Amino acid sequence: MKKQRSDLRNIAIIAHVDHGKTTLVDEMLKQSGTIIPGSSSVDRIMDSGDIEKERGITILAKNTSVKLPEAKINIVDTPGHMDFGGEVERTLQMVEGFLLLVDAAEGPLPGTRFVLQKALLLDLKPIVLINKIDRKDSEIDRVEEEIHNLFLDLAHHEDHLEFPILYGSSKLGFVSKDKNATSGDLKPLFDTILKHIPAPSQEDSKLRLLITNLDYSDYLGVIGIGKVVSGTVKVGSEIICCKKGYESKPTKITQLYEFEGVSRKEIDSAKYGDIVAVSGVDEKLSIGTTICNVGHPLPVPYVEIDEPTLSVYISVNSSPFSGKEGKLLTSRQIRARLEKELKTNVALRVEDTDSAEKFKVSGRGQLHLGILIENMRREGFELEVSAPEVIYKTIDGKKHEPVELLTVNINKEHQGDIIKMLGERKGLMQKIETLENERVGLVFKIPARGLIGFRSQFVIMTQGTGLIGSQFVDYQPYFGKIAGRRKGSLNSIENGNATAYALDLLQSRGTLFVKPTTKIYEGMIVGEHTRENDLDVNPTKKKKLTNMRASGSDDEAMLAPPREINLEAALDWINSDELIEVTPKSIRLRKKYLKAVDRKRNKK
Repeated sequence: MKKQRSDLRNIAIIAHVDHGKTTLVDEMLKQSGTIIPGSSSVDRIMDSGDIEKERGITILAKNTSVKLPEAKINIVDTPGHMDFGGEVERTLQMVEGFLLLVDAAEGPLPGTRFVLQKALLLDLKPIVLINKIDRKDSEIDRVEEEIHNLFLDLAHHEDHLEFPILYGSSKLGFVSKDKNATSGDLKPLFDTILKHIPAPSQEDSKLRLLITNLDYSDYLGVIGIGKVVSGTVKVGSEIICCKKGYESKPTKITQLYEFEGVSRKEIDSAKYGDIVAVSGVDEKLSIGTTICNVGHPLPVPYVEIDEPTLSVYISVNSSPFSGKEGKLLTSRQIRARLEKELKTNVALRVEDTDSAEKFKVSGRGQLHLGILIENMRREGFELEVSAPEVIYKTIDGKKHEPVELLTVNINKEHQGDIIKMLGERKGLMQKIETLENERVGLVFKIPARGLIGFRSQFVIMTQGTGLIGSQFVDYQPYFGKIAGRRKGSLNSIENGNATAYALDLLQSRGTLFVKPTTKIYEGMIVGEHTRENDLDVNPTKKKKLTNMRASGSDDEAMLAPPREINLEAALDWINSDELIEVTPKSIRLRKKYLKAVDRKRNKK
């Protein structure tokens, strides 16, 4: 007999970057009385990492809950970026419905489409909230029409097209059924969740707890986070772990937690529908593991995680500046950090190489790998990182490569340039549509390697006005050769400090990456050449002193500001014969072979 829990709802929040998702969760916690308004913990609770707060993106799926008089609502935040698809898919298996948050001016963007598609594939019940209706440039009617068109495009059956639409502003803390509302509270949102999101149910009372996420604590070890699909789980009771035909020996759960507001609360038992964290299990927990009663192995089917499509080599820093800025330098420390990351970052792969000082790290995309490297940098590591490479497969004796579906939203004036550049990168146009405000939407099928270095060029070509999103499709036959970076590098042939005099002479040869007084070593890349070939230069050259002074010519050099290179830009820019030197204080570009004579000798 089917049982339902009317005192509980599980819901995911889906939104594109910067559409107000984290602010809305903060308001829900405040207005439900779950946490005290004004406390220091109530600020962008769902973006808990430093990088998440800086970039305004969600990287790791997180759980929280609000308590209402009628029921408890478990809220799961989902990453909006395609590189964190591994997080998205697992998160959605914990809920019965979702809240789609869309900006009242920007409308549904590429990242929204990606997560919405995943949610509808799992047959989850939708609620739509058009957020930021207080914006002066909001166009609610247009955005509402775009949302309906998006659902028409992605829906699998008619039920997906029936959903309530709410309007509000998470910043001002109100939601309403009236699109012209200017104030209020979140009660209409809470009421809609309780009315439209199905309550958790179970067919039988046999225990099934599906682990969909992992956390790690130095004190508790691996912590499994998941949903009790059926039955009741109790601290101290004997259980087994099942996955893909594997069945563990009986073991016990020693600690069980529920999510209350922003913290975890230790509990003795949990029943079907609850989202919990478990620790102290002797068996090594992994994503997709089902915890069951002894003698009743009933593994729950779970969504497989997308395979990695991109890899980089991370190695010990071997530059002349090694050890000057970081404190974690050895291969043993790098290996330990990567192994720790594997415990929770399930879309990541780490492999040994023929060198003990180098590791092959594979992930879902450039941002996925970049976030890991940036975290390690902030922790005090010094690393060398190679250029990203796509992961090829041989299928039926033929070379196949990962293909992405790329969606761009740009001004009409940039359409020709973008189509031309994507064509050169083997992109095949699938769709073109005219949007409001003199904008167009383009959809391309493109090999993943065609996107390496594309995003930075896209920002420059669209003058920062373009929107971009990509989604892994599948592996397809090799598309053919793609031309790499069109410009060579300016490589230092000396050690020392850069001088204004030398840099002034080099300005005409290309774009500089360094400024006067920057410490430089032989083989370090100091700029981008105007031509296709690399050029060896001396950025430390000093003006010869004489006792003569020429009128005007001894004035200070007029230098253009150097191009700032961050980790993301560096991964976009470098070629296969170059490396990124990553330290807590600096991002430097260098040649694999520092000496010019070695570069010539090893040139293919």
